[in-house]
Parts: sequence; structure tokens; C-alpha cells
Amino acid sequence: MVLSPGMNPLADVRAKWGWFVALGVVLLVFGGIAAANLFWATVASVYYVGMLMIVGGAVHLAHAFQVKAWRETIAWALSALLYLAAGVLAFVNPVLTSAVLTLLMAAALLVAGLFRIFAAMRVRPEKGWGWLLAGGIVTALAGLVFLLGWPVNSLWLLGLFLAFDLAMQGWALIAFGLALRT
Repeated sequence: MVLSPGMNPLADVRAKWGWFVALGVVLLVFGGIAAANLFWATVASVYYVGMLMIVGGAVHLAHAFQVKAWRETIAWALSALLYLAAGVLAFVNPVLTSAVLTLLMAAALLVAGLFRIFAAMRVRPEKGWGWLLAGGIVTALAGLVFLLGWPVNSLWLLGLFLAFDLAMQGWALIAFGLALRT
């Protein structure tokens, strides 16, 4: 679609402002439900990841038999079996899977925070480098706190992240919809 100088690309979106608000309210309610049931929200997020792993494993397995050379077929098939095993594990033992996912998330946050601190120090003379440093410190500290609370926090931490994300997306869509209305 080519826009002329007088066209407003948000004109069609503005007419649907109520849908944004409604979706935001639904997400906010789901975020509240998840916050009230952090363990079950964690289990739901583990099941979601498990389903994605199973679908990914099935696609990998189908792809493995499209590869013509045996060595590559075996490598793709083994990769597919690992995906499938991880997905099945999520359904068979969601508590163990949540512990593994929480540990991986904590390690990823710690490493990402350290990289951000390093990046901030490299751009130190530039304006705003302190914000980069602060962001890196907060991310690294979150990873460290999650590691120190592991494995007990794995029963509720993924659910908390899900609840927070749903609530934030809900508020964002409500605010966006109301802004479109005016």
C-alpha cells in the first residue's frame, strides 16, 4: 500500500480502539488469574514450552528424512528426538522442567547483565552510558537472585513472569486503545 501525503495510516486502527481496550482488559484479567495462581501459571507456561518443543521436534523429524545423506539424516533425527524428549518431559514432569527452565533463565539473565555492564563500560564517555550500566546491573542482579533462590523459586517464578507479562500487555493495550479514541 502506498501512502499519499494526506493519508493517515492509523485511521482504520482508530475505528477499532474498543477492540484494543477489550483485549487489554482480557489480558489484564488473565494476568490477575495467573498472579493469584503462580504455581499453576508456571505449569501452564511449562506445558506451552513443552508443546512448542514437541511441534519443533516433529518438524525436525520430518525434515530429517528430507535430507539425502545418511550422516546428516542421523544428526537431524537425533536433534528431533532431543526436542521430542524435552517436550514430553515437560508434560511428564512439569516441576522438574520448571526447575531446568528457571535455572536456564537465571543463567541467561546473569550473563546478559554482565555483557550489558561490559558494553556500558566500553561506551563510558558517551552520554547515557550510566543507564546502560544500571540496566546491566539490574539484569545481572535479577539473574543472581534467581540463582540463589533456585530450585525453590522454580515453582512460582515462571508463573510470575507470565502474570507480569500478561498484565503489562493488558495495560499497554488499554492505554493504546484509549489513546486511539481521542
